[in-house]
Amino acid sequence: MVARMVDLVRQYPRYGYRRMWALLRREGWEVNRKRIHRLWRREGLRVPRKVTKKTRLGCGANACTRRRPEGKDHVWAWDFIHDRTAHGGALKWLTVVDEFTRECLVLRAARSITAEDVTDELIGLFRRRGAPQHIRSDNGPEFIAGHLRRWLGKASVRPLYVEPGAPWENGYAEAFHSRLRDELLNVEEFASVREAKALATAWKEHYNRHRPHGSLGYRTPAEFADACSAPGLGSLALPQNTLSSRRTLIATGT
Repeated sequence: MVARMVDLVRQYPRYGYRRMWALLRREGWEVNRKRIHRLWRREGLRVPRKVTKKTRLGCGANACTRRRPEGKDHVWAWDFIHDRTAHGGALKWLTVVDEFTRECLVLRAARSITAEDVTDELIGLFRRRGAPQHIRSDNGPEFIAGHLRRWLGKASVRPLYVEPGAPWENGYAEAFHSRLRDELLNVEEFASVREAKALATAWKEHYNRHRPHGSLGYRTPAEFADACSAPGLGSLALPQNTLSSRRTLIATGT
């Protein structure tokens, strides 16, 4: 009887012991349900856990070429980039960029970064700077977590999820990561997470305040952001070569 029960489990892996008892009874086995349950447990049988399919929230309408930033703090872009320490340990970097001013708002390095860590980082950023109207990202699990989306809703921030498998639709983040990897990750060897954090802080300061940005008419992001905030100026227009420059950066990976 046990051999027959195991055969039925192989044939119907989604059936539990109650349904197995019913099948065995239909085949003529005189056995009660408690005995089948005892034998089921003794043989270590169980119903495989259901696999929950991932929900993809993105669409092409949220691409950076269609929903363009109109001013400072209108659209932020965030994403992750990965690296390793000198001894092979994982390094995960969270980046947040203002798409209009090109400012790097967050550059956090850690062994791992969860959806809760992302929320905590945003809370601190919102307190310092205020909330944007939109925040653009891919469909990473840290960004589509239910509690994070609910929190963004309470803060009146609308997430823009790009099409799955289309990282170029989050082009500002991709272009920033290209610069970050070329100028920091591929240049420095990080002995520890602590050293990575210190170097990230210094590089972020240099990028925002001292590095001329070609898409901003070779002003620094901080200079451009200050001009956007000047009384009576409102949101400045970006130079005409901005879109073509960004496309070139993404296409060439530089």
